[in-house]
Amino acid sequence: MQNWKRTLALVSLIAFLSGALFAGGNLLVNALASSAGKVTGRPANIPAAYAQPNPGPDTVADIVSNAGPAVVKIDVSKTVNGAFDPFFNDPFFRQFFSSPFAFRQPFKREEHGLGSGFIITSDGSILTNEHVIDGAQKIEVTIAGRDKPLPARVTGSDYDLDLAVLKVDAGGDLPTLSLGDSDQVKVGSWVVAIGNPYGLDHTVTVGVVSAKGRPVQVENRSYKNLLQTDAAINPGNSGGPLLNLAGEVIGINTAVAAQAQGIGFAIPINTVKSVLAELLSKGHLSRPWLGVQVQPLDEQLTSSFGLESTEGALVAGVVSGSPADKAGFQQGDVILKIDGQQIRNPDDLVNYVKGLQIGQRIVVLVQRQGKTLNLPLEIKEKPAQQ
Repeated sequence: MQNWKRTLALVSLIAFLSGALFAGGNLLVNALASSAGKVTGRPANIPAAYAQPNPGPDTVADIVSNAGPAVVKIDVSKTVNGAFDPFFNDPFFRQFFSSPFAFRQPFKREEHGLGSGFIITSDGSILTNEHVIDGAQKIEVTIAGRDKPLPARVTGSDYDLDLAVLKVDAGGDLPTLSLGDSDQVKVGSWVVAIGNPYGLDHTVTVGVVSAKGRPVQVENRSYKNLLQTDAAINPGNSGGPLLNLAGEVIGINTAVAAQAQGIGFAIPINTVKSVLAELLSKGHLSRPWLGVQVQPLDEQLTSSFGLESTEGALVAGVVSGSPADKAGFQQGDVILKIDGQQIRNPDDLVNYVKGLQIGQRIVVLVQRQGKTLNLPLEIKEKPAQQ
């Protein structure tokens, strides 16, 4: 009986202390709120433009509910040519024929791919990645609430930025997503990705922005300025939106590091906004083009070419039919100046050419086999996928 009474007393004491701590915590919070005048939901030293809405238990659910209907699934298909050898995989025939390829028969097969996108205009314009629809002969878009997929056509695309705009005729009044400001996004900000990984419609993943300004090489594409996120991004997510807690698009999900976990990348939406008007009006982006492939000089190359300095851009290749080709550029030339402007490395060259106008005439100073030459040429528009 005494043990039971001591236990009851101990429990009562613990309950009393817990209540006191809870009450004291409330008093402290109330006192802080009172002294500040009001609770703003963010520290006073953080500008309002950088602040995120206070997340609650239903924040992500609300974002998905509002944004989800504007996220679409993109199915693409194309016919490719191939060859089939009926004997090549048969061990019996392989032992008699030294060249089984003599029996190869041509055939055609249909390849399918999928990706994501999101609606940006109520009359059916959709943003996605160029690599999602690259080479597609048939594109179908599935919109939430529609009985069947709708045919889509490409109205604009850019290989370098990996952007494409599709158009569907859905009768108007489609749900759309608002484009945010990716420059205001901070590392550590919460983000939500919606897409169709592996064909699983409207899959939602949540994470943070892990880094900004990432350069990434994916096959032949060089991305200069990507957002890195740990929100899960998988095949099929490409082209889908990366959203902030206000439900605004701050990136287009684009690439995933196949050999890593929690490392995905998105094109900043401000990159898209800077070219969207031209993409919608012209269907492509006009870029000035020289037509040379360049690489930096190092001490070994400088010695090999008999140069006095490592400054300049070494011409590693000249594109046939390009302005540089017509002007007489050769592999091994070193570009030193353009219109008197010093070119110290390939980045200088790229940045300088970006600022030129199509049709503009320039004079390029190059060094070739110990001699300097002035090569005049006219800047042309860069061909698609060049």
